[in-house]
Amino acid sequence: MSPLLHFVVDGPEDAPSLLLGPSLGTSLAVWDAQVSALARYYRVVRWDLPGHGGSAADLVGAGATVADLADLVLAVADRLGLARFGYAGISIGGAVGAELAVSHPERIDSLTLICSSARFGDPQGWRDRAAQVRGAGTGALAASAAGRWFAPAFADAETIAALVGDQRAADPEGYAACCDALAGYDLRAELDRISAPTLVIAGRQDIATPPSHARELVDGIHGAGLVEIPGAAHLAPVEQPGAVLDALLSHFGRPQSADAARHAAGMAVRRAVLGDAHVDRAVAGTTALTADFQDFITRYAWGEIWTRPGLDRRTRSCITLTALVAGGHHAELAMHVRAAVRNGLSAEEIGEVLLQIAVYCGVPAANAAFAVANKVLYSEDDDKDGH
Repeated sequence: MSPLLHFVVDGPEDAPSLLLGPSLGTSLAVWDAQVSALARYYRVVRWDLPGHGGSAADLVGAGATVADLADLVLAVADRLGLARFGYAGISIGGAVGAELAVSHPERIDSLTLICSSARFGDPQGWRDRAAQVRGAGTGALAASAAGRWFAPAFADAETIAALVGDQRAADPEGYAACCDALAGYDLRAELDRISAPTLVIAGRQDIATPPSHARELVDGIHGAGLVEIPGAAHLAPVEQPGAVLDALLSHFGRPQSADAARHAAGMAVRRAVLGDAHVDRAVAGTTALTADFQDFITRYAWGEIWTRPGLDRRTRSCITLTALVAGGHHAELAMHVRAAVRNGLSAEEIGEVLLQIAVYCGVPAANAAFAVANKVLYSEDDDKDGH
């Protein structure tokens, strides 16, 4: 099995997939500010460039191309079984996404290019940088990285130090090979081949890929949108994380995972059976201790069982009353007597169910159940317990 780029996956396995590409000199940590929010809706896959973060330097060699990097990303997607995916990338990470959208349009659902370009300036400048790094390492570049990456007003010293540390730790050969890839990259004549819905994000203070580069991308890609973010330079997701997250979610959308869909369906049935007032009280009373249980019963009991088509809700109420009487769960029984009424059972029919229960669960159990049902059906008390 061929070696892969280092990658990290966050989010539900059954959610739509979103791949996130880093900028040159950084690791997948450049997306730390967005990943938790994106992972609520997507299976988020972050990857490291060769020689960066956890990726081996020898995945590419001297003379590498952006197409080579795109092939490495596709290998990760293939390993994860991702036939199609959304993609967002910063700088060279964006170039990889644009290359994928041109060469493998069948794989890209939607594309976001952040602080990126169709051509990253004079190729000789990248060749010179590659030679410098091969000869002296990344130390000198790391020393000046903050000035290239961040607007002067950005003052998060800890974040700056961590990202500069990533560049300082980058393998010189891997970094230089990425410089070679940028030197040979020019997609200007092929931008019109990008058919995926595309958003371009620019940092207004970006000196590495100025907003004019973003506008060139937008002009060349049919239907592309543009967002310019003030107060951001080259690493806009780090400097203005909220603005970038909002732009990404607006572009990619907020799809429901299977769990989220079950939760939504379960909540609808739960409200229909138990009533809005009861469910609102239960939701309002949720604590850190009970939150997972509330989610579980909404998805599982209400979203998977009560939504099944095999029995109508009247029948399910009869079965539920029987089970609760047999188990002696009187608080739950009171709630489900009310639910049975909402599901169309009359007081007389509930009485018939309890008589049937008396035969098979015993007279003492039925006696207690009649007391609970009588109080529910013929008193003004509101329900306080249950789910």
